[in-house]
Amino acid sequence: QLDADNYETDPCLKEIRRAENYSWMDIITIHKDKLPNYEEKIKTFYEEHLHLDDEIRYILDGSGYFDVRDKDDKWIRISMEKGDMITLPAGIYHRFTLDENNYVKAMRLFVGEPVWTPYNRPADDLPARKQYMNFLAEEAQ
Repeated sequence: QLDADNYETDPCLKEIRRAENYSWMDIITIHKDKLPNYEEKIKTFYEEHLHLDDEIRYILDGSGYFDVRDKDDKWIRISMEKGDMITLPAGIYHRFTLDENNYVKAMRLFVGEPVWTPYNRPADDLPARKQYMNFLAEEAQ
């Protein structure tokens, strides 16, 4: 159980960061009054894309949705709210959107220095995508 109200001192979060080697962290607040270029950023987050590294998000306040593609390329919507943490593997197509509250505060975690580059679909030729697809094929066997 993670304690979003006390994330600075939460021993469970500290242990996850140590065990997974999440050495870099920042906090993003997605709200029209808090995020510069809000409209542009919301559109970018909702564009279907992948990353070359895992995407780790911990919701500290508010709520929203991550949409991911399943093995049959169909959307799965994941509702995220305060206290939830998600790791999206490198190479998975996904997108993010706010819900009707139009607000989320999230911690972003990385192994090493952050890389923010989204690769919009199609990006099937990237090694991260090929590795992810191989993982899905192995899991299916």
